[in-house]
Amino acid sequence: MPAAKKSAKKSLAKAAKKGPAKKAVKKAPAKKAKRKASPALLKPVNPSAHLAEIVGAKPAPRGQITKRLWDYIKKNGLQDKLNKRLINADEKLKKIFGGKSVVNMFEMTKHVSKHIN
Repeated sequence: MPAAKKSAKKSLAKAAKKGPAKKAVKKAPAKKAKRKASPALLKPVNPSAHLAEIVGAKPAPRGQITKRLWDYIKKNGLQDKLNKRLINADEKLKKIFGGKSVVNMFEMTKHVSKHIN
């Protein structure tokens, strides 16, 4: 008998002695800890007069101001059709964006931060 057949028979004999194969036990997925928002982001800030024309004059957290700004941009169709990262400013947004007519979404937050205190 060739050596390969002998080793195959031995492994089959060992498997038969052990009994039926055990099923894998599934572990429950680990629960992720919920992240808490930074208190600095939840603190109400006052928008400048130019920013208040768009988002309202009441103090609001930064996240809410950004959300309201995006609502204004989408409502007025100011997002570029081809490159969604660009925002085409109207007269109100030009005051906030330092006179620029086109700003990308990452620059937008930089310009908006100058208008909140």
